[in-house]
Amino acid sequence: MDYLVTMTTHVPDGVTEVEVAAVREREAAHTADLARAGQVLRLWRPPLRPDEWRTLGLFAADDDRQLEQVLAGMPLRIWRTDAVTPLGLHPNDPGPGRVPLDPRRTEFLTTLVLDDLPAARELAADGSLLRLWTLPEPGRTLGHWQAADGEQLAGILRSLLTSGDTIPLTAHPSDPGRQL
Repeated sequence: MDYLVTMTTHVPDGVTEVEVAAVREREAAHTADLARAGQVLRLWRPPLRPDEWRTLGLFAADDDRQLEQVLAGMPLRIWRTDAVTPLGLHPNDPGPGRVPLDPRRTEFLTTLVLDDLPAARELAADGSLLRLWTLPEPGRTLGHWQAADGEQLAGILRSLLTSGDTIPLTAHPSDPGRQL
């Protein structure tokens, strides 16, 4: 099962930059191990406010308990809170790895209100739609997209006659999906 995890880190006052760097180094190494094990699929940076430290992660686990074990073993968990969203199978999902990432394009996550996306094959074929999942709320869908920019993605979403929230994503230094 896939999970979207919003990881927010708050380093306590009094922690030195050397201590932070050491924990971050251990986190990067541990994340690489989790990626090799197929448990960390992707990591992204959403837009951040000053002094905010947040990561979005796509994780795979057999169940909630296994995911919690994975998250609890990550070194940054000592300073981090996690918000977990279980992702369900979507009937129109192109599937993992079927649409190649284009390094010239920006990745986006969208939450949409739609159950069926008949244009999914076309959108995957043109390289725009990477993945689709159902969200726990009825009728809500999480989409993973790539587009030249936010304007192009907005045009795609308008053509689907749907609305929702869009999060532009930037590369995370430990993202296993960009290292393939």
